[in-house]
Amino acid sequence: MPTGTRLSVVVVTRERPHAPEYGAYSKLLLERAARDAARAGWDVDVVEAAVEGEHGVLRRTDGSDALVVLGGEDIAPEYYGAARGYAREGLHLEHADEAQLALVRRAVERSTPLVGICRGHQIINVALGGTLLQDLGDGSSHRHESVPVHRVMSDHDVELSAGSVLAARLGRRVATRSAHHQAVDRLGSGLRIAATAADGIIEAVEHERLPIVGVQWHPEDVGAADGQFVSILASVARAAALAA
Repeated sequence: MPTGTRLSVVVVTRERPHAPEYGAYSKLLLERAARDAARAGWDVDVVEAAVEGEHGVLRRTDGSDALVVLGGEDIAPEYYGAARGYAREGLHLEHADEAQLALVRRAVERSTPLVGICRGHQIINVALGGTLLQDLGDGSSHRHESVPVHRVMSDHDVELSAGSVLAARLGRRVATRSAHHQAVDRLGSGLRIAATAADGIIEAVEHERLPIVGVQWHPEDVGAADGQFVSILASVARAAALAA
């Protein structure tokens, strides 16, 4: 990746005074993603959706060569036609939801390369009219419950779909680190499944014709395979270059 290529990394927020341990871990993930992207030659700009709002996010990311939307809080269920009051429901930041949903829709309009991670993967689906499974229930293998935040990640393999952008870069089976209690349900317009877990949960999606990919796992986590985040980002950038 040539030096000077502009990458906007969009997070919900940097500050979580209501959840300091989770906030600290989220900052670590952001720092690792930004550092690895910079080492790969990207000029990284971090944007806080809850601070900037829709107008600010669209302004800050205007002209970016690629986008990454990282993880965070649950998306408010009103945006995918569901109700509140579900199991393990947490704080919602609708200001950030609106900004990130608008960002994805503009990326579709402009064919901007985009990678969504965890919540970002779900944001892609919801932005394109898809829905979410609101809670995977007790005994889910996709996160560790009732443990310190630094132990919440769960390790499991996913199967990548033949012919997918991700499989071309990562192979057909990938070891992943995840921490989520929700998942993609009905696919949004133009999306296809790019990876599944052994229990059938959708672990990645790709757009059928645009350089847009979402992964439910955390390739930027400290325990993830070395270089996995940069490889995913590079696969999307390469898909964009081939389509140009």
